[in-house]
Amino acid sequence: MSAVTAGPSAPPAAVLCGLAGWVPPRVVTNEQLARRLGTDEAWIRTRTGIRRRHVVDAGQATSDLAVEAGRRALASAAADSVDAVVLATATPDRACPATAPATAARLGLTGAAAFDVSAVCTGFVYGLASAAGLIAAGVAERVLLIGADTYSTVVDPLDRANAVLFGDGAGAVVLRAGHPGEQGAVGHFDLGSDGAHEDLITIAAGGSRQRSGPGEPGHRERHFAMRGKEVYRHAVRRMAESARTTLSRAGWKTDDVDHFVPHQANLRILRSVADDLGLPRERCLTHVEDVGNTGAASIPLALADAAARGAVRPGDRLLLTAFGGGLTWGSCLLTWPGLPGPDHPHHEGERKTP
Repeated sequence: MSAVTAGPSAPPAAVLCGLAGWVPPRVVTNEQLARRLGTDEAWIRTRTGIRRRHVVDAGQATSDLAVEAGRRALASAAADSVDAVVLATATPDRACPATAPATAARLGLTGAAAFDVSAVCTGFVYGLASAAGLIAAGVAERVLLIGADTYSTVVDPLDRANAVLFGDGAGAVVLRAGHPGEQGAVGHFDLGSDGAHEDLITIAAGGSRQRSGPGEPGHRERHFAMRGKEVYRHAVRRMAESARTTLSRAGWKTDDVDHFVPHQANLRILRSVADDLGLPRERCLTHVEDVGNTGAASIPLALADAAARGAVRPGDRLLLTAFGGGLTWGSCLLTWPGLPGPDHPHHEGERKTP
């Protein structure tokens, strides 16, 4: 899928005009996990590059995070209304209905189109393509896109392989109709999937496949499962291939990329993809060290963190790429706009879990 090219009759492009991130205040450190899982902090840090992660309190849901990030993004864009709300998540509040309409209503956006995008960790890139399509088709002039996930609600807290990886959070952007050549324009896209490998990342219970079968699901079937070594190989290859395809469609070379923003799965994967592309590691924007893998929220959270630190400047060229269950993958290009620096997504009042 390619973005439209500039021209007098070209459809409008999606332009980034608002950005925010939010993570819940409760912090879980490596030391706390090490005690729970019977391992040590150095093993976790060496294996993942993650130092800590944020998790929701009891009773807190994905929509609560999405509403807070969405509210902040709307304020960043000085917007009190949008035509559509797109929520990328793999951890919706309920199996039915979608979480986006309730999120929109709580933001005072009743009447706007609202729907969920389910592409697991690729959800934000798929959501960007969906929002860009709504704007190009003239369905919407302004779209609020939120990536939000609460993996602590689906990962077994005693799962040594996965409990160390995931955190909860939400990131949001506001996109408006604009010109393909202006700062903030979302550029060329590449999206893909391979359902033959659907079993590599899965929650077996809860869907029609399980519900139409005999018996009740066991403990393992109710929780997130991932075949890590195979996922690692697919993630590195698919993200690198997708990134190259996107650069080729835009006529960019690797050296044209000022900042590389991959899905924040873990530090090893991020660095491996950057190395595969021949990008210096210092061009890779990372936030995974402080929040863990936040699923569909990871890219917008990394962008919000970079903007709050002043690490990106207007006119910088960004390459975004992601990989998730399905399998799904996708990439796109973005020229950074002149945005007011958003609040840092971390909390001044954050607290450690006892």
